[in-house]
Amino acid sequence: MLGKGGVGGGGGTKAPKPSFVSYVRPEEIHTNEKEVTEKEEVTLHLLPGEQLLCEASTVLKYVQEDSCQLGICGRLVCTDFRISFLGDEGSAVDNGAETHFKNKIIGVNDIPLHCVDQIYGVFDEKKKPLFGQLKKYPEKLVIHCKDLRVLHFCLRYTKEEEVKRIVSGIIHHTQSPKLLKRLFLFSYAAAVHGTAADPRNCTVMFDTPKDWCWELERTKGSVKYKTVSVNEGYRVCDRLPAYFVVPTPLLEDDVKRFQGRGIPIWCWSCHNGSALLKMSALPKEQDDSALQIQKSFLDGIYKTIHRPPYEMVKTEDLSSNFLSLQEIQSSYCKFKQLFLIDSSSEFWDTDVKWFSLLESSGWLDIIRRCLKRAIEIIECLEAQNMNVLLLEENASDLCCLLSSLVQVMMDAHCRTWTGFQSLIQKEWVMGGHSFLDRCNHLHQSDKEEVPVFLLFLDCVWQLVHQHPPAFEFTETYLTVLSDSLYIPIFSTFFFNSPHQKDTNMHQRQLSLPLTQSKSSPKRGFFREETDHLIKNLLGKRISKLINSSDDLQDNSREFYDNWHSKPTDYHGLLLPHIEGPEIKVWAQRYLRWIPEAQILGGGRVATMGKLLEMMEEVQSLQEKIEARHHRQEAIHVQAPGLLRNSARLSSLFPFAMHQRHSAKPVLPTSGWKALGGEDDLAKREDEFVDLGDV
Repeated sequence: MLGKGGVGGGGGTKAPKPSFVSYVRPEEIHTNEKEVTEKEEVTLHLLPGEQLLCEASTVLKYVQEDSCQLGICGRLVCTDFRISFLGDEGSAVDNGAETHFKNKIIGVNDIPLHCVDQIYGVFDEKKKPLFGQLKKYPEKLVIHCKDLRVLHFCLRYTKEEEVKRIVSGIIHHTQSPKLLKRLFLFSYAAAVHGTAADPRNCTVMFDTPKDWCWELERTKGSVKYKTVSVNEGYRVCDRLPAYFVVPTPLLEDDVKRFQGRGIPIWCWSCHNGSALLKMSALPKEQDDSALQIQKSFLDGIYKTIHRPPYEMVKTEDLSSNFLSLQEIQSSYCKFKQLFLIDSSSEFWDTDVKWFSLLESSGWLDIIRRCLKRAIEIIECLEAQNMNVLLLEENASDLCCLLSSLVQVMMDAHCRTWTGFQSLIQKEWVMGGHSFLDRCNHLHQSDKEEVPVFLLFLDCVWQLVHQHPPAFEFTETYLTVLSDSLYIPIFSTFFFNSPHQKDTNMHQRQLSLPLTQSKSSPKRGFFREETDHLIKNLLGKRISKLINSSDDLQDNSREFYDNWHSKPTDYHGLLLPHIEGPEIKVWAQRYLRWIPEAQILGGGRVATMGKLLEMMEEVQSLQEKIEARHHRQEAIHVQAPGLLRNSARLSSLFPFAMHQRHSAKPVLPTSGWKALGGEDDLAKREDEFVDLGDV
């Protein structure tokens, strides 16, 4: 290991000792109402600048692990930052449960308003999407979240006026178009103005010429490239950062000519002198004379970057021969539906066709195509010693994704905690990725989000999963990072460009503090390691889902095979396996809220338990056969009786306090044989995670 993931994070206090959960059924609410009101009311601790908007009492939050409609009675609250459920909810039993991480800002029962994906109401047992003004209010509220949580609330016993206020308030504040200045981000920033930055945060912000010069020196690119300040104060273009790096011969007048378009901008330099560059397209012109001017301009630019000391340049046009944003959007929209599960029965209904649905979504194939294109770019830089120029309309989506992936694979510094955050700051924030639009934070359209940044994190997860010793952080850090996209406290992910951010914000980003704490054996907010069995089954049965016809080019294939034939240097170049079985579902992020897909705290113990159960069954059959043929009774080696009479176990066994009574086994026994040679059970160290300035 290069080191423990994260060096900060703020040491929070130890969580109080858990208490028992008071579960009730809907019909028991009235009989328990007096008892509930006599209990000490749970207080909502507001963040600085947070305001309470509406609330409803006597709300039942269903416990999804249970099929009997059990729940916790409490209050449902909506603020200008989140939806929060306040109930008499502790942990079931503190029986040495595993350690989870606890988010200091968002609790298990908190939903940031920006994290709400869709709201449904249940009318006479029929679920319908809710939007706009309602004539009739639902008896149940179902909230689908962008982090793939599904929460169910029963409003049947809530006062009618309170139901109207809370449902209308939630719909309005999660679905109505917003103004940028009305985001909670600004209220919070004003309330904590002047807070000192964490001295342990070493993220490079790339908002000064010194930062860019440091990066040029670090990558030994200062001979061929220079930092320019022609856009200081955003005089030339509000799409580009105030400072950036271009080839040394390039004149500042050329940068100004088309507002920074058509200019090769430096991303990173390889140890052999080759470099990765990006360029946005010139404005589309209809006039012949204007087109001729553009052609002459581009000819001059290409001559500049082809002269010594620059190597040959290979151009990668991402707008015409790679993924489209529509393709990413459509694929993820199908993919996420596999994990937005309302009930156990819905989970089992989709179980039979789950892999075909996964294949039809195309998400894993998109990940593979991204990794494949990154490998081809690396082969040009590393083996052919060629510069690579990435072309895209605005150079702020797929350029960000591929340039970041290339650097993670080639530069060990980008696989450290601070290096990875600095990479995101450089390529995504300063690179002008439109987080505000891509995440649809303002709800200015009814379109789905385009999760380009999540796609990048998923690609990085494939690398972390395949080569964990090469990274200073684990998958939990990536999961937290993906969650922070929807928390309007971190200015990193809520603007379209450095100019928009600097115009509206006058402080540096805040860190997301996390602390280690004991939590219940139920589903935690996120889990360091998801179940070993699910990871293996998803991996081993997924090979047929990936279209391998789009294979590596000959040169890249030879380079790829040659690298994988040698021992891995975790401090050097790092290439992923991109064959079908190796591209897997990021189980921790996508499956963490589905109890059927996990064995909480399981691992080797649960694996061995299931194997013993199968051995016991085989032995029993052997005895019956032998008895039928009047053979001598076999020596009976009694397997442990722990799992006897448990053919219909919940996947929460053996560490959960509540089980769903399903008519199907948790995992198909056909998959167990394939698990015998696996030794990649989760072995991660607990860590403090601090997002720093990201």
